[in-house]
Amino acid sequence: MAVFDFELIDSSLDGQMLGENAGEQARLATMAPQLREAIARIGGYEVVETEAVREKARSHHLESCGNCALSFAKEVGAEIAVIGSVQKVSNLILNINAYAFDAETGRPIARGSADIRSNTEESWQRGIDYLWDNVLKKQFEAAR
Repeated sequence: MAVFDFELIDSSLDGQMLGENAGEQARLATMAPQLREAIARIGGYEVVETEAVREKARSHHLESCGNCALSFAKEVGAEIAVIGSVQKVSNLILNINAYAFDAETGRPIARGSADIRSNTEESWQRGIDYLWDNVLKKQFEAAR
């Protein structure tokens, strides 16, 4: 399984006016590693390193690039591609999304979303924890 770095979709006025926020980027960088660790803990999946395709993946918007994540997953020897994003509507309204697909067929394996309120380290952590514990974990366990 290849778990790619999460992407920030910032449609907020704050983002348009101030540009990239270092705190958000730091929090964003923690999302994929946390998901990789959680997936590895349930067993039945081997999480592979994505470093070889990291720059290619970062140069695409993985949620809308025409299944390029599936190709990148196959390049690193993975059978499943996992992508994610944090959508920032404002500093009060954010949404964490994650999707897993069979790299060969594109068939969805797991998907989920968690709304969070406030743009803090604590709210992001609670959001990814909720998404894993209450949505994704059950789907990954069922798909093993």
